[in-house]
Amino acid sequence: MVQNVRLRHYSAAEAEKVLTQLVDVYLDAHADDGPLYTAERYERQLAAHVPRPGWAAVTAWAGDELVGYIYGFPLGADTRWWDGIQGSMSSGFTDENGRRTFGVSELVVRRSWQRRGIARALHDELMGSRAEERAALLVRPDNAAAQHAYDAWGWQPVGRLRPSWDGAPLFEVRTKPIMPRLMENNRA
Repeated sequence: MVQNVRLRHYSAAEAEKVLTQLVDVYLDAHADDGPLYTAERYERQLAAHVPRPGWAAVTAWAGDELVGYIYGFPLGADTRWWDGIQGSMSSGFTDENGRRTFGVSELVVRRSWQRRGIARALHDELMGSRAEERAALLVRPDNAAAQHAYDAWGWQPVGRLRPSWDGAPLFEVRTKPIMPRLMENNRA
């Protein structure tokens, strides 16, 4: 556990309490990342994501200040997550049923709190609470810090994808097998 930081899980039903703070942390973390990272676009993203079945978040708090979070949701059979993926995937790679893949949509930490292990703690806490077979995420190829972290945490690149939102950059797609804590504890 990161010193002086408390982790807390949120469900979709509880998310409304912290939506404004989620946007604030997102804007702080992406302050130097260009015009796509706006409050309006991110508010639309949250409005579309939070209601999805199984949406879950883990937040990091230093006292009353939200300093980071990770969130995502299981990919259902009707998901558009994989639309436009480029790469050599095996047959059935993009087939979803709501139990196979947990899509990680955001992992952000306030700039003043970065490089303290908070992102890793958030990542491990959320991944350890999931029962899906694997997780998937998108990461910008030019985000060297995130690329390095995901390499260290066992995420494998599987292709590239440009989301359907206006002006979206080309992202690297990564996946990782999920091993819930219950399974980890049984192996010990």
